[in-house]
Amino acid sequence: MIDAAALLRARNARADAPALACVRVFGCQQNEADGEKLRGQLLDFGYGLTDDTAMADVVVFNTCAVRGHAEQRVLGNIGALSHTRKQGQIVVVCGCMAQQKGVQDVLRKSYPLVSLVFGPALLPRFAELLWRVVHQGGRHFHLEDATAPVSEGVPVLRSPPPRAWITVMQGCDNFCSYCVVPYVRGRERSRAPENILAEASALIADGYTELFLLGQNVNSYRPDDGTTFAGLLRALNELDGDFSIRFMTSHPKDAGSALFQAMAECRHVAPMLHLPVQSGSDRILLAMNRGYTRERYLSLVAEAREAIPGLNLTSDIIVGFPGESEEDFDETLSLVRAVRFDSLFTFLYSKREGTSAARLEDHTPERIKKERFQRLLELQKEVEHG
Repeated sequence: MIDAAALLRARNARADAPALACVRVFGCQQNEADGEKLRGQLLDFGYGLTDDTAMADVVVFNTCAVRGHAEQRVLGNIGALSHTRKQGQIVVVCGCMAQQKGVQDVLRKSYPLVSLVFGPALLPRFAELLWRVVHQGGRHFHLEDATAPVSEGVPVLRSPPPRAWITVMQGCDNFCSYCVVPYVRGRERSRAPENILAEASALIADGYTELFLLGQNVNSYRPDDGTTFAGLLRALNELDGDFSIRFMTSHPKDAGSALFQAMAECRHVAPMLHLPVQSGSDRILLAMNRGYTRERYLSLVAEAREAIPGLNLTSDIIVGFPGESEEDFDETLSLVRAVRFDSLFTFLYSKREGTSAARLEDHTPERIKKERFQRLLELQKEVEHG
């Protein structure tokens, strides 16, 4: 097998001018962590880094597929390159959006300047994929199995301390009816705890004091040795140094006493919990395939607050899910009043092709959804300042 990274380094070393690369990241913290791996690999390949797409020999868009707005932003940024791109520039589209066949079809047909497209699972093969474009030319589209082991040993260019992202797992088995993540990130795969502990130890030694554990559903972490997420927190808590541990995202159906007790008993674990509820209506929660009821969620909140003094509780809510009635929305408002979240991330429902919710009828006018969205924002503002 060829050493594509070495071939890229040798080619760039022979270049008349320094080869430059630009990485643009869209979406969640996991995408930010993947962006650090993309930058680290590009440095390893002999590229310098720039924020100016017009100067770059390689432009990489690491994309998000959770909402349609994010996809449109990416397409707009790609289109803008047609006016500014450097001669011979290689344009790469990767990440979640790139794992969708419909998106690849659009890129193939309408964005001829794009040379390389691949999904999250192929990130460790970036050198091979990029070398193929550099060496052979042409356009290369990869739509392969989204499920692959979480990458180990990939070069990373991290932001300076204090915060560092640590991926503990990837993928999701929940298949919430509105969510495309299981299709683009694959099924759940957990890293071995010894690899996570080694990475955390090295980061602490390098001066990072805020370790942020990432996963689509961190509290379903379950590697082959049977370690639970609560067990991982306890193991990390035993490391030497001055640091704190935060994590996201937790799914309510997998949260419970073991997690809350670990948070309460581990001095390095910050009393912060992001526990997305998405709706306060049992009817909508069932249609979303969330796996819990309003009552169960409220009992989890009560248990977490009793176990963890000074808990900072945040959540996500989707407004305008197909079929949401005024009564359903009122139940969401009443839940927000009852829980009194410290902060809330609110979203208008975004139809994602390939999900079961995309097939549901939706007769609620957009103006009604936007009006409800504004009411939710105003209520949360009252809660935060009341």
